[in-house]
Amino acid sequence: MKYDSNSALLETNIPELKLLNRGKVRDIYDLGENLLFVATDRISAFDVVMPNGIPSKGKVLTQLSLFWFELMDWMPNHLICADASKFPAVLKPYIKDLAGRSIIVKKAKTLPVECIVRGYITGSAWKDYQKGPKVCGISLRPGYRQAERLDKPLFTPSTKAEQGFHDENISFEQLEKVIGKEYAGTISALSLKVYSTAADYAETKGVILADTKFEFGVFENKIILIDEILTPDSSRFWPAEKYSIGGSPPSLDKQFVRDYLESLNWDKKPPAPKLPDDIVVKTSGKYIDAYRILTGEELL
Repeated sequence: MKYDSNSALLETNIPELKLLNRGKVRDIYDLGENLLFVATDRISAFDVVMPNGIPSKGKVLTQLSLFWFELMDWMPNHLICADASKFPAVLKPYIKDLAGRSIIVKKAKTLPVECIVRGYITGSAWKDYQKGPKVCGISLRPGYRQAERLDKPLFTPSTKAEQGFHDENISFEQLEKVIGKEYAGTISALSLKVYSTAADYAETKGVILADTKFEFGVFENKIILIDEILTPDSSRFWPAEKYSIGGSPPSLDKQFVRDYLESLNWDKKPPAPKLPDDIVVKTSGKYIDAYRILTGEELL
């Protein structure tokens, strides 16, 4: 295992298992019939992985996803086991490293798209809208202000790019060509339903879910949620008490890192600059706060 000087887990190494993918955040291993997902403390921005990690980040991603999976028990997902003490014997030497940040999941066939739902006009959607009253090719009424709530949530799919490349927005018609009309219609409806359920819940905790993205897979001919859901990596969480229209509201997610990087003279291509210690500490705090506020529990 490779740890940063701040105790963040940067990389796993389990030689007894085949490493299938080392993504921007997750290391995925083959367990035969199933997969082992390990959420490291790596952080990416603009599709580039930063050289240093964010302590506790992987645990927040894993534990918050587990919380949402349980809350939305009506929506099938890929989870099999999250209790490291019940993992296969081959993983016993690594339990301390894996505990709290790892799950065993079903081997689903991944649908190769990102399912983005936007409830507020911010980020790239706001930049898009300023060029004309459209977001990802979808016509909107004129007059929206930055960070304003949309009249209704938008489903805006994108391609799922490899590390170092940028995802690209695609139209619903293009989505149908990529995965077929039936799958496209199903994941669109499910994405909007999961978003609305989560947004309504988050509101009761004083949090605005501005936008988020999901990934789906097919397992035994059924569409299921895979990867993480509704975390500070995949979502914009705004504290309702600090929310205002006309700018970029304070957030409990990695937008804080993006904002810092935007202040630098960096071309958003590898190699990424090292994050200062104070940015790392504040980012870790935002992730932990998001977990605590949304779940009502302290991160263990």
